[in-house]
Amino acid sequence: MTEARPIRPDTDPRPPDHRRRRSILILVLTAAVALLVDAGTKQWALSGLVPGEPVRLLGGLIWLSVIRNSGAAWSVGSDHTWVFPIITLAVVAWIGWMAGRLRSVPWAISLGLVLGGALGNFADRIFRAPGVFLGHVVDMISVFGPYGQHFPVFNLADSSLFCGVVLAVLLELTGHRRDGSRTRPAGAEATGAGTAGGERA
Repeated sequence: MTEARPIRPDTDPRPPDHRRRRSILILVLTAAVALLVDAGTKQWALSGLVPGEPVRLLGGLIWLSVIRNSGAAWSVGSDHTWVFPIITLAVVAWIGWMAGRLRSVPWAISLGLVLGGALGNFADRIFRAPGVFLGHVVDMISVFGPYGQHFPVFNLADSSLFCGVVLAVLLELTGHRRDGSRTRPAGAEATGAGTAGGERA
């Protein structure tokens, strides 16, 4: 089987250290914006929404109803709240390791969204009641129903995490590497070779 190989050499004239610093700066800024927006919307939800009185938007497509969630989606793992901060610390460590070879702006945005989302919910686990590592996450966005009947109630940290992961998957599928280079998937390479042969014939 033919392995994927680089198809776009790195032609950026700037030194690798410069591109690495730029990418890490974008990662940090993206994470900071995601974290601050999440914290702001949670504070607004706690002060502006009344529990048990959901706000209907877009004809019922979206509902705002503040809840406190001790678990993950659909309250999965609600009896083991302490596990989620540990998972977050592992994610932060993984992103730190990934940043070692980071030279790609799209990857920086992806990792920044994941980091900001993870830290947003991590802050709830640490600083909110009932205590450190046991705090309940503030959720407020529900779709198709006011209390998560059809889809888990979520917050902007969850949205940031989801968008970051989806972007990372797309980057992988399209051959974008963290170091700024690109690769061609093995299947695409084989197809290209077959097409070239057909044209020569």
